[in-house]
Amino acid sequence: MNLRKTNWPVQILIFLGSLLILFPLYLTITIALKDPQQMAQSVLSWPSEIHWENFSKAIEMTNFFQAFKNSAIITICTVVLTLLTNSMVAYAIARNMHKKFFKFLYYYLVSAMFIPFPIIMLPIVKQTSSWGMDNQIGLIFLYVVYGLSFNIFVYVGYIKSIPKELEEAATMDGAGTWKTFWKVIFPLLTPINATVAILTALWAWNDFMLPLIILSDKDQATLPLVQYVFQGQFSTDYNLAFSSYILALAPMIIVYLFAQKWIINGVTKGAVK
Repeated sequence: MNLRKTNWPVQILIFLGSLLILFPLYLTITIALKDPQQMAQSVLSWPSEIHWENFSKAIEMTNFFQAFKNSAIITICTVVLTLLTNSMVAYAIARNMHKKFFKFLYYYLVSAMFIPFPIIMLPIVKQTSSWGMDNQIGLIFLYVVYGLSFNIFVYVGYIKSIPKELEEAATMDGAGTWKTFWKVIFPLLTPINATVAILTALWAWNDFMLPLIILSDKDQATLPLVQYVFQGQFSTDYNLAFSSYILALAPMIIVYLFAQKWIINGVTKGAVK
């Protein structure tokens, strides 16, 4: 049997999938490099004259570096706190799943993945405002909490695959639960930690809705949030807007390209075990 003939449906699907991804990317780049006159002539064609100044104008209009700093602070703090707290919660649950309370806690936390965000959006706005948490600190806290359900799901599955004999050996050497976790278990969580860190970073960096409803100070606005500056009442400057979109997305695209194998491997191991 000819392998090439049997795989042609798969090859067609791969080609179509690649086209669906690359075409919007091509369109974004071409629009970002054009001026309004060139775009009026043809949206799909490559620009006859490249306008690099679109990027400098976009940087100035969005106060790009301040927004970049805000996004970086929020993303880094969210990732660090997520890894430290969620892994500990998952460890406690994974090693006590034989107890009814922890089993209930596991399913309770995982079930949060099925709650639509719009249902709880208004109560969140009211609560964070009344507590004075409508700022970057409150936003980081919400990211850590909202990521808990999915992270518990993948962490618990992965921790179950770690032999308990390693912890028993540490206990015999005089290590307590706290020391056992940080000295024995946490280093073994490196693959799944990488997965959780990358997914959390992508989410916190690209998220628009939570910063929109939580952050009340314009100086604390993140990169996705400052894209609003290009939306006028009667018109939108698409050339500058798309230039700004590329600047905002580029860091996370680079991170994802280099780290996608960690995401696939970690999620697979966490879900199957």
